[in-house]
Amino acid sequence: MKYLITGANGQLGQEIQKLLSERQLSFIAFDSHQLDITDRKKVMSTFEKENPDVVLHAAAYTEVDAAEDEGREKNWQVNVEGTKNVADASKKFGAKLVAVSTDYVFDGTNLEEYQEDAAVNPKNAYGRAKLAGELAVIESKTDAYIIRTSWVFGEFGSNFVYTMQRLAENHSKLTVVNDQLGRPTWTRTLAEFMLYLIDSKSDTGIYHLSNDDTATWYEFAKEILKKTSVELIPVTSAEFPQRAYRPGHSVMSLEKAKSTGFEILSWQDALEKFLLTVK
Repeated sequence: MKYLITGANGQLGQEIQKLLSERQLSFIAFDSHQLDITDRKKVMSTFEKENPDVVLHAAAYTEVDAAEDEGREKNWQVNVEGTKNVADASKKFGAKLVAVSTDYVFDGTNLEEYQEDAAVNPKNAYGRAKLAGELAVIESKTDAYIIRTSWVFGEFGSNFVYTMQRLAENHSKLTVVNDQLGRPTWTRTLAEFMLYLIDSKSDTGIYHLSNDDTATWYEFAKEILKKTSVELIPVTSAEFPQRAYRPGHSVMSLEKAKSTGFEILSWQDALEKFLLTVK
């Protein structure tokens, strides 16, 4: 089994490489310089040369606020056109595809957990592009898993955990939004699930995956900084305006993922394990 990874230098791409290396599995990983997924000819020639069995598509444009204006074109090129190229190449050369999407395909107004077949209604440019990317995967008719995830943190790259830790070094008080509810996701859990779907030969289709239990950003920050003396002050989203719309209730159901037999840690346990690995 040969794996091909896109987005090799991203926080998920690096986590996937670490996991595959630990398991001594054969893979080749491309960052955006080595493989520009928006270059259709290059994608096709690369797939023809490498002939992968499985494609782990972690490449994405994730600058959510920039996607509203200065990054709008790149957001669409990478998340839609690039994903279409990867999906079409996977179909042409017979590779199984695992593509990563986002909770931002939903508008966050549903107070129940979002099921995989819930109505989509993205309210920001990033969410609209990721949804269009999902549709490109489906329309390619390749054997594919689409995994929607949320609030990603991990060892590599920048993320909320590192931001809170950095701010805590120089501030005695921090304000954190407390009216957005979601599920944090450890990149390790996500990477393991991506491989698990392949190994278990689970049905293809859309899955939701994060760590279990829910939190607001304020509650997440409290857990991150619980061993510090920093005072955390809860605020509303209105007090912390951002260019891109953020869903207020971004809780996706994990029942379908659990039904495959995959065991999901709570986000608190995942965070504790993560912090131990990066000490």
